[in-house]
Amino acid sequence: MDNPIGLIAGGGQFPLLFAEAAKQQQRQVVAVCHQNETCNELPNHVDASCWVKLGQLGKIIQFFKTQGVKETVFCGTITKTRIFKDILPDFKGLTLWNKIDTRLDDAILRAVAGALEDEGIAVLASTCYLNHLLFPQGVLTRKKPNKDQLKDIRFGWNIAREIGRLDIGQCVVVRERSVLAVEAIEGTDAAIHRGGTLARSGAVVVKLKKPGQDFRFDLPATGTTTVQTLASVNGAVLAVEAGQSLIFDRDTMIENADKAGIVVVGLAEDSSGQLVF
Repeated sequence: MDNPIGLIAGGGQFPLLFAEAAKQQQRQVVAVCHQNETCNELPNHVDASCWVKLGQLGKIIQFFKTQGVKETVFCGTITKTRIFKDILPDFKGLTLWNKIDTRLDDAILRAVAGALEDEGIAVLASTCYLNHLLFPQGVLTRKKPNKDQLKDIRFGWNIAREIGRLDIGQCVVVRERSVLAVEAIEGTDAAIHRGGTLARSGAVVVKLKKPGQDFRFDLPATGTTTVQTLASVNGAVLAVEAGQSLIFDRDTMIENADKAGIVVVGLAEDSSGQLVF
């Protein structure tokens, strides 16, 4: 192949979007698809593909080398709870796994990226062809946050930043300056459902990047499912860090939020540390 780019694909639409964008940049795409995670349609949208089980690092490296891949990206979700039941590492994957002292997201992904780069395969930012998917700044819905909701957003922002610093998660659910749920291994939607159920109504969800977030992997992401989950528990606000998170199916997401009366807003910190939108 001529200048192929690797795609280590998880679930969701992100791998499909990346494959399309890379082809528009005249890149051939070589995809590694994860069983029980990656969309079955992805192989139809790339130039070459193979299927692996979670943890088969040696198989990934060997496949990329046979295809002449020198650069790759991580795109898509991996159900994190599968590490307790479905991981079937090969020798290289098991060797790496045993070297990782802290099995948190960043530690695992940085270790895998390091192993790839040791084999001459550079890991690029997952947004390298998809900057248009970054969450915009401002209020995206007809409804704006009220004064009490803004207080909850500021409160939740500080909590979310701290759990991100500890590499626990990227999202918190709050109401009236009380923490109702902190995202951990279960993921954002489960955290929203848990916290929103406790709130009964009016939950405020704050999602932002971890301090020092590596854009090569695990960027925060929101989409129609996020809003649907928030609506199912009569939630009120989805506040996301602008420019540091991905947004999927934006038009449909905002349309659904407007129907449910949910505020969707992208915020950023100014030079003084104040939140602006």
